[in-house]
Amino acid sequence: MALMGLVYRDQLFPRQAYRQTFERLIERMPEKQACKLVVELLALAHDRACEAELADQLQIGLDAGTLPNMKRLNALFAPDPAAIPGVVVQLAPLSSYEVLIAPNAMGDAA
Repeated sequence: MALMGLVYRDQLFPRQAYRQTFERLIERMPEKQACKLVVELLALAHDRACEAELADQLQIGLDAGTLPNMKRLNALFAPDPAAIPGVVVQLAPLSSYEVLIAPNAMGDAA
């Protein structure tokens, strides 16, 4: 709800489509929901580094008269599973650690 009274709110939006989307949301849903959705949009733009592409999607929605669908947008900007590298970890057998706790392993001077 902080967005409602924020003096520099318009400077918070990275592009015009974000501001226009916020205005549309305020017209069509309760203020609390509208603020929450805009924060989710801004977080998506930041977290997925897709600010310009998300603005394009928001503009398409504005032109069509529709509200943003976070489920669709999250899926659209989700990381490509094929681009995520596979990591294989090979663990050493526990018996190999026995040498570390052997009485003479640390060079006892006794």
